Amino acid sequence: MVKGTQSVIRTVEGWGTVFRRKLSAGELGSLPVVLVLAVVWIVFQSLNNNFLSPRNLSNLSVDIVGTGLIAVGIVFVLLLGELDLSVGSISGLAAAVFAVLNVNNGVPEWLALVVAVLAGTVTGAVQGFSFAKTRVPAFVVTLAGLLTWNGLMLYILGTSGTVNLDEGGLLARLTSYYFTNDFAAYGLAAVGAGLVFLVSYQDRRRRKAVGMPHRSLRAIGVRTGVLAVTAFAAAYLLNRFQGLPLALLLFLLVVAGLDVVLRRTHYGRQVYALGSGVEAARRASLNVTRVQTAVLAVSGTMAAVGGLFLASRITSVSQNSGSGVLLLNAIAAAVIGGASLFGGRGTTWNAVLGILVIQSIASGMAITDTPAAVQFIITGGVLFAAVVIDSLARRSQEAHGRA
Repeated sequence: MVKGTQSVIRTVEGWGTVFRRKLSAGELGSLPVVLVLAVVWIVFQSLNNNFLSPRNLSNLSVDIVGTGLIAVGIVFVLLLGELDLSVGSISGLAAAVFAVLNVNNGVPEWLALVVAVLAGTVTGAVQGFSFAKTRVPAFVVTLAGLLTWNGLMLYILGTSGTVNLDEGGLLARLTSYYFTNDFAAYGLAAVGAGLVFLVSYQDRRRRKAVGMPHRSLRAIGVRTGVLAVTAFAAAYLLNRFQGLPLALLLFLLVVAGLDVVLRRTHYGRQVYALGSGVEAARRASLNVTRVQTAVLAVSGTMAAVGGLFLASRITSVSQNSGSGVLLLNAIAAAVIGGASLFGGRGTTWNAVLGILVIQSIASGMAITDTPAAVQFIITGGVLFAAVVIDSLARRSQEAHGRA
């Protein structure tokens, strides 16, 4: 018993030493955004007891999906050290394409959805190819795209301006369907935790086999346990209202799948390498044009998918689709979540954390009847703090020879 206690104490002390070393080297990870999210939830819960109620958390879990998907695409672009300013317009264009094809022209929903998503992929790829070949900064190319795709959306919608979607259709059910069976939520939580353990264990085996630094089994077990507790707590709360939202499940599956693409595939390693230095990547024989085109295509695809989810939420498409603060929120979510504006650092999960912060602020403001102006001020302050932390972390990494 004493030996076991001493072993646990040594493990905790070891984690503390590693944490302090990473902190001094500027490797903050997701710690700042997690702390911000905790503060936001504590403050709004103290102001209104309904903030962390199952109903509000369920609504929050669906509200984050549309913008969150767009933010995931933004993460890919940020990894190159670039910005995509066209995602809002592409999201509106995709929604307009779907609405006109399905509602106005009677095209089957599944086919209209495929065409709408492909519209986002093609527009993104065109911008990516233009960016790669002309070497004009991506934010300039996509700024032109913002105007072009928005004009095309308005042209497609025509004089009517607004198209109401079928509330019982496939698209509408994406954000209105809930798994009401308790077993579904708890089972998916268990499967998710199990998959995380298996992936971490395989990564440990691979690193250990080639003599690279790797996590201990105890560390993997603790990480998996924390994730499992969080997942089961979320499942419990969601089951107390309407159940597990289909939209949230699809969102997490997309985020996890693209995270695997980024961190476990040759393409993902090329994206990170390109973000660390274009010239170095060229000298290493990377096909820079192909990678840059593919990244902007991914961004366009995710913008289209996000736009369809946003249209599903309100069951209509209008001339205002994709406009307003959507673009700013998507970029802010990626940056607040931890993706670096300087390129080469970030994961798709950063978008999840970032959009949780932004949407939690919006939800808290709404539930406490706070003016929208205050929401913009707070979100802007959080974004500025995230950029400052990112800059300071990069300087610290450069000082330690890690940037």
